[in-house]
Amino acid sequence: MSRIPGWLGRIGAGLTRMGERLDEAEAEVEAETSPDGKSAHRADGSGRSAHRADGSDPADSHPSAATTTSTPGAASPSVSASASDEAGSDGQVPAPPQYAPAIAARPDPVAAVPWGMRVAAEAGWRLLVLAGTVWVLMKVISAVQLVVLAFVAALLITAMLQPTVARLKNLGLPRGLATAVTAILGFVVMGLVGWFVVWQVMENIDTLSDQVQSGIDDLRKWLLNSPFHVTEDQINEIAKSLREAIGANTDEITSAGLEGVTVIVETMTGILLTMFSTLFLLYDGKRIWQWVLKLVPAAARPGIAGAGPRAWRTLTAYVRGTVIVALIDAIFIGLGIYFLGVPMAVPLAVFIFLFAFIPLVGAVISGALAVVVALVTQGVFVGVMTLVVVLAVQQIEGHILQPFILGRAVRVHPLAVVLSVAAGGLVAGIGGAVVAVPLVAVTNTVVGYLRAYAREAALKQAPQPRGATAVEVAPVEPAPSSSSSSGAGSGG
Repeated sequence: MSRIPGWLGRIGAGLTRMGERLDEAEAEVEAETSPDGKSAHRADGSGRSAHRADGSDPADSHPSAATTTSTPGAASPSVSASASDEAGSDGQVPAPPQYAPAIAARPDPVAAVPWGMRVAAEAGWRLLVLAGTVWVLMKVISAVQLVVLAFVAALLITAMLQPTVARLKNLGLPRGLATAVTAILGFVVMGLVGWFVVWQVMENIDTLSDQVQSGIDDLRKWLLNSPFHVTEDQINEIAKSLREAIGANTDEITSAGLEGVTVIVETMTGILLTMFSTLFLLYDGKRIWQWVLKLVPAAARPGIAGAGPRAWRTLTAYVRGTVIVALIDAIFIGLGIYFLGVPMAVPLAVFIFLFAFIPLVGAVISGALAVVVALVTQGVFVGVMTLVVVLAVQQIEGHILQPFILGRAVRVHPLAVVLSVAAGGLVAGIGGAVVAVPLVAVTNTVVGYLRAYAREAALKQAPQPRGATAVEVAPVEPAPSSSSSSGAGSGG
């Protein structure tokens, strides 16, 4: 046992010498890599390598380093020259002297920009990208406007005819036969209505022209005898201006007639595309929707799959409600002008029905057309009575029929209706005005559902409460009632 302390002492001395040698080697490496000798200062001041293993001071072996450390404020010119020569020969840039002023680091450019400006810039470029995307999309739609309008019209017709297909399938008819019967009957009815309107107009065009001429003469006499003090010369001047305008624009009218042939060809093409698309949407609409869902990314597919049926229900409710309201308008206004003796009451009623699909604007245009026809054919009194009938029916429609029939299925603000109809008319004419409101209604439904779906998904992914909080929010089973307990007792 007496040899153990000596053995431990020798091990400790050996470890001490090993540590000193490691410190000396580290100091020498730092002195070689650093041209200004700062590593030697650190080695000297660290306390561990201030003395070598043999007891000598490192400053004795490096007098120049000691001199530098003793007078840091006054550098010798010879020492500086030699140091610069040595640095130039080694290819390294010498460190700045200790008396040089400190240079403040430049701030990060991102941190230098105010927070509000950064938020505005982030929102700005995203809005620019969105606006560019919408602009490109509108250009593409304008290039294939006929195809887009035909497909949208097919969607509206499908929404109107699809309940009939469902009823026929419930009665036992196969899907193909139910689709064929519904499509054929629907298009036959539409074709008969169009043919009847054209036939009525062609049959009454001569009588109507005579009545219009007679009505213009009556209107002229009424203006001469009216309190507006209109003179014969003023009326002749207005008629002369109209004749000159028609004569000056003869070429434009002729070119418009030639362009009418192109319009007729495009119209027939659009009708064929609409019929073809409607037939396949009625027959295979579910599989088409499933194929569209496969194009959606997997992460967004559940939300889109839930939004699609809701959007279709909104579109179906809008089409049904609009058809019912338009039919009521056409029937009552048509009966009113028929009993007032206005010619072509049935074609005017058909026009009122068709223009009712353009919200707000269509009712004004169709009503004004009926009033003008009554005014120029039957006189001022019949024209005023026609105006009263049109206004009465439209007021009943706007305040009673639309809220009751459409209900909460189509919740669109009147300002959104006006702006959407105006924008749709500017982009795609009458067709754009027709599809603008259902598009806005469907978009409103889809956005509302996706917002609710995202909120519900976030709640599902949130961590569940634990401990006392979980006990507080846990559902509590209701206590059994006395009747149930008595029944259980009697059963036992």
